[in-house]
Amino acid sequence: MEKINAVITGISACVPDYILTNDEISTMVDTNDEWITTRVGIKERRILKGENKGVSELGSPAVAELLRKTNTRAEEIDALIFATSTPDHIFPSTASIVAEANGIKNAFCFDMEAACSGFIFGLEVCNGLILSGRYKKVILLAGDKMSAITNYSDRNTCPLFGDAVGAVLIEPSSEDVGIIDTILHTDGVGYEPLQMKAGGSKFPATHETVEKKEHTVRQDGKTVFKYAVKNMADVSVEIMQKNNLSKDDVDWFVPHQANMRIIDAAIDRTGLSRDKVMINIEKYGNTSAGTIPLCLWEWEPKLKKGDNIILTAFGAGFTWGAVYLKWAYDGTSK
Repeated sequence: MEKINAVITGISACVPDYILTNDEISTMVDTNDEWITTRVGIKERRILKGENKGVSELGSPAVAELLRKTNTRAEEIDALIFATSTPDHIFPSTASIVAEANGIKNAFCFDMEAACSGFIFGLEVCNGLILSGRYKKVILLAGDKMSAITNYSDRNTCPLFGDAVGAVLIEPSSEDVGIIDTILHTDGVGYEPLQMKAGGSKFPATHETVEKKEHTVRQDGKTVFKYAVKNMADVSVEIMQKNNLSKDDVDWFVPHQANMRIIDAAIDRTGLSRDKVMINIEKYGNTSAGTIPLCLWEWEPKLKKGDNIILTAFGAGFTWGAVYLKWAYDGTSK
């Protein structure tokens, strides 16, 4: 029986026009450009401005561009999955809103939430759909409107986050490319150190939760940093060793863009040279589930068919993992 792999056949992204600089952040809280750049490596981030604009405002044009780039008709899409922690509504799914905006009527659509690990968790879900043989064209979106849940009076968190969404088309292939292996983890020890407390069924919205700003991101930075550094680095090495990949075999390393010091630790642990590492945190910040596809989108022109790529992420939950994939096309051909 012919072996089938799930492959990324196209990628797109959408980022807002508005650029929020460190200098502007310093007018909101007691911080400055040097402090932010030194601590986390971020110079600016994109923010979706305007009333009543949810993450679908970024997801819908990302899908439209993906369909255009890949010459895919809306009616061909079998499934559309949106990995996001900031959906437009608790229900209906933002995936359904994006599908409707793009005339996608033959697909089943749903949102999934794995925080900053959403894209790599989503790849495994899409991999399973493709390998089942029942689905031929699956769209995975990943990204967030983090500005909607950021407390701009908290100097420890407000410099970190930006808004963006990436989208990939995933299809079956009999070639030796695509998603080769995944290692994914969740550990509930991360429940308290990184969360948005209110807004769900446990702590519904009240005057008190709003006044206490419990509908925004809160984190114990030291704890999150400790777990992120170890787990992202360890799982990256683990997937390389499991697949007999030396540092010379890896063409590209794509770490979640949360903190430059965490990225540095993962680079050091893998032994990879920095010219193989995709880094754009300085201009986009942490877009949660959107950081990895945003990197792939920016670097797409440089990617070659057969490139060995390691993706790794860490997020709330705690969630973390790594994906080993072989790129399926030359970037200049798309």
